[in-house]
Amino acid sequence: MVRLEDITLFVRSAALGSFSRAAREANLLPGQVSAAIQRLERDLDRRLFARSTRSLRLTAEGERYLPFAQEMLALMQAGAESLQRHDDELRGELKIAMPSDIGRHILLPLLTRFCRQHTGLQLRLSLSDQVSNVFRDPVDIAIRYGKLEESSYVALPLAENNRRVLVASPDYLNEHGRPAALTDLTRHHCLPFMMGGHVYDKWSFPQGDGTQLITVKSRLLCDDAEVARRWALAGMGIAYKSWLDVAEDVRLGRLEWILPEVTGEPTPLHLICPHRRQFSPAIRALHHYLRQHLQNSIAMPGKN
Repeated sequence: MVRLEDITLFVRSAALGSFSRAAREANLLPGQVSAAIQRLERDLDRRLFARSTRSLRLTAEGERYLPFAQEMLALMQAGAESLQRHDDELRGELKIAMPSDIGRHILLPLLTRFCRQHTGLQLRLSLSDQVSNVFRDPVDIAIRYGKLEESSYVALPLAENNRRVLVASPDYLNEHGRPAALTDLTRHHCLPFMMGGHVYDKWSFPQGDGTQLITVKSRLLCDDAEVARRWALAGMGIAYKSWLDVAEDVRLGRLEWILPEVTGEPTPLHLICPHRRQFSPAIRALHHYLRQHLQNSIAMPGKN
């Protein structure tokens, strides 16, 4: 008889591409994971992995079996949650990956209030500007900025009308002047971000049917988007940030919105989940809660 724990280790080994990594995640020895996979292959009478000293990959039979194994685990989890729930009480653990800036100063307070309302929930948060792989990484959902081109997962909108805006502190603008046009940005200290060792110093602005790219320069670089916002608050330069990240700063006068007549790059915010069957009651309730609160924050002064 196929064991549930063997299926779990098969799914995680496939996602991580390594028996050793799956073993560390499950607090097991690599030999125990290998033995579980061998037992599952024997029960199914099929070879699921092609192994070598350097790599581990699914066989054709393993590729076919994987979605059924994932669905089986999702159904088992949903069944367990249904037994644990009482009326509308939400229970279980939610592992969430989200960007650093909005994660710390916008989403964290919302998630804290959500947890106070649902005391049966446990949260495990991962804050990073590196894009999480919801199939490979040990997360239930990810919150992401930007247009989504991947069709293999399910994306629910949180703030689909969000855009980037140019901002700087009043002190910086009083000292260095206010740009009158996008091309003026090349003469200012700007605060681009880094990801994966690449500097994103070409800022994109929709212009009719095309795009205007402005190459900016800076003596300050960081791979944490929150640091760029803090540098802007400290008067160190101009940032090109998501409106959600800086809306409160603009409203309180800590930052000034530069060139508000210029349309910034779209940066919709989504909640990502690998499979629709994994939309537990907790995930559905969290999506509704976050969307409701973020939509109230999305209105941009002077914009429809």
